[in-house]
Amino acid sequence: MLITIAPGRQLYVDIEGPGLVPDGPAMRPKPTLILLHGGPGFDHAAFKPAFSALADVAQVVYVDHRGHGRSSPCQPNEWTLDTFADDVVRLCDALGISRPIVLGQSFGGMVAQRYLARHPAHPAKVVLSSTSPTLALDRKLPMFERLGGADAREAARAFWTQPNADTWARYDALCMGLYNTRPPANDDGRRRRITRLEILFAWAGGEMQTMNLLPGLAAVQCPVLVLAGDQDPVCPLADAQDIAAAIPAPWGRLVRFANAGHGSYRDEPEATFALLREFILSP
Repeated sequence: MLITIAPGRQLYVDIEGPGLVPDGPAMRPKPTLILLHGGPGFDHAAFKPAFSALADVAQVVYVDHRGHGRSSPCQPNEWTLDTFADDVVRLCDALGISRPIVLGQSFGGMVAQRYLARHPAHPAKVVLSSTSPTLALDRKLPMFERLGGADAREAARAFWTQPNADTWARYDALCMGLYNTRPPANDDGRRRRITRLEILFAWAGGEMQTMNLLPGLAAVQCPVLVLAGDQDPVCPLADAQDIAAAIPAPWGRLVRFANAGHGSYRDEPEATFALLREFILSP
């Protein structure tokens, strides 16, 4: 469904599971889990069907960022972290959601970090999954080289310093297959997703080059679970460690997965979803 969040701006939203469930003589509300997808330039397809595993403990809300996927088009000057972060609040206002649990994967985790900085009292909890607070190319390149050799390192350097169709084609061929330690169970939504590479190129070549999300994490006022894979080349473990260190006590918790790459839910799904269930249900 399309949800209007501002004049002329609609976000595509899919909702899995009821918000209220029978519990004896009453109706019990379930937590609302909002999923922020990666990219930018992709859509929510990579979360399906994996996150259906959480529909019994939370109402799962899949959303395409502004201008992405099936959401309404927007102007390039709206492709900013501030806009995407504020859209989480706008969407909650439109749907009547209070105190959501927000999970951001990769770029979605960058949006979630900015959301925490701009709206620290809004979420009940946040999950930052396989994400980074800065570009930190000096960390990415050695990881790509370790996993894929000199050609992968050079492809990564070329793309992240000059994102365009040519550098993306080589990066896609040599680097994307290094993101995870096991093949995707169902093509990970790659063939199903709607891709808008113009957003990826504009944002990766613009705001991402100078972003630093660490100072904003000092504002955190809720539990934040930071998930990281030791084998992640694009959002290396050290990035997650920086994020966890920037979150004031007692709110931050870092969990690392030794055999996972980019998105532990892809490479170690059983352990990841058990952890997420525990986090969602914890007081």
